[in-house]
Amino acid sequence: MGRRSSRDDYKFLQIIDARAALNQKVNLIGLVIETGLPKQSKGTDCFCSIRVIDESYPSPGISINFFAETMDKLPQVLTVGDIIQLSQVVMKTHGPDIYALFNKKFSSFAIFDGKNNSNLLPYQWSSKYHAREQDKKSILGLMKWLVDHKIDTGLTDLHSLKEIREGERFNLLCKIVHICEVEKDKWMLLVWDGTDTPPVTIKTKLEEENENPLPLQPVDFTLQRDILCTLPPLGTVLRVTVDRCNEKLGINFLKRNRWVKLINIRCEFHTALWHAVLMPFTRVCYLSNEDDIVLQRMREYEERRKSKWGWMPLSSFPWPSDITETDYANVPFVSLMRALANPMVVGKFHCVVRVVAAFPWLAEDFRSPSGVYRIRLTLEDPTARIHAYLYKEDAEQFFDGYPSVYALTRKRNLLLGISEDGDGSEMNDYFRNPPWIRCCLKSYHIDESDVWGSRNFRIFATTLKA
Repeated sequence: MGRRSSRDDYKFLQIIDARAALNQKVNLIGLVIETGLPKQSKGTDCFCSIRVIDESYPSPGISINFFAETMDKLPQVLTVGDIIQLSQVVMKTHGPDIYALFNKKFSSFAIFDGKNNSNLLPYQWSSKYHAREQDKKSILGLMKWLVDHKIDTGLTDLHSLKEIREGERFNLLCKIVHICEVEKDKWMLLVWDGTDTPPVTIKTKLEEENENPLPLQPVDFTLQRDILCTLPPLGTVLRVTVDRCNEKLGINFLKRNRWVKLINIRCEFHTALWHAVLMPFTRVCYLSNEDDIVLQRMREYEERRKSKWGWMPLSSFPWPSDITETDYANVPFVSLMRALANPMVVGKFHCVVRVVAAFPWLAEDFRSPSGVYRIRLTLEDPTARIHAYLYKEDAEQFFDGYPSVYALTRKRNLLLGISEDGDGSEMNDYFRNPPWIRCCLKSYHIDESDVWGSRNFRIFATTLKA
């Protein structure tokens, strides 16, 4: 940690005073409320920015810009509310903004656990940092101020996945459940908060399902089963991709199974599936599992998970559409993700889903020339999208026998959310909002030598009452 400094005469400035000391070297101590992801600068250095507050300037705080030879020499703040001590940083301006610049040649930093006043040793420090006994008083003062004043550390303007909107930039409180490299220099985060993304309007024509079927995930990347089984079974797991212009982000510095706030991410649709993009100036800070807002989110999730009907999609409340009925009405629902991650290949599941595509799409083609039903439906809920088959006797029950092509078309339209005019003709199959329906699914395999690779799903014990 270095020897004691020979200069014990310096003092910490409050942020409000440091802002007036432009182009001067100052010493600061503050609470971290945001952290930018490290990235490669336009030159040879690595760069990151953090935002800190103190009693004199609790909002919006001040940015500290860091440059270092390698990413591991940049500050790596573990939790929002941790304390950073800075010496010999230079106050600068950029347009109307005032910030502090950390110079790798003469500046230093040390980061302390903001909630642990029994051990005032930093968990990270730069090479030029020198510990001083008298600095502990300032650190303890900041800890006390945070407890007594309940300062907003940026956790109020945060959204859940159920609140996201297409094309908007937003701030998300979530848990990082997985990080993977989908191709060279392109990464994907899987994040989750226990809630469901809203259902989206399907914007593809039915006849396109043959040549251009709706994909089962928003990006061309399939998770291996061992990873799939580690994901939460309830609530949307949102894919967050790193934009091409962000290839040099220090994505490896993100940590799995940690709650974070992601500031300034953009949400998009891709083939009627939600995904988000990490923007060039996305900021992130880790939260403690003991933070009030994290505890609140986990309590809400546990209440939902333990409820008999809590496994229904949030947007299906108070109850799914009554256009279907099942033979197992009193069996609790499970999610498609729970069905996918079932430890046994063979299983039966009671689900609430939307039917977003059908193949073949014409009702007159639902049966083979010999009269046997064989249809592939694409089902989705907030956790997953799968293919499920309607076949033989299960399809006979579903369609209540062998209705006319006209009646089958009406049933298909109701199931897929296709609007009709007064005479029953289709008005638009391009913009569709399929209803939430109840159905029973069973999983099975068709190849004994590859049971998981040949696993399929089939609808059974379900009747469409249209």
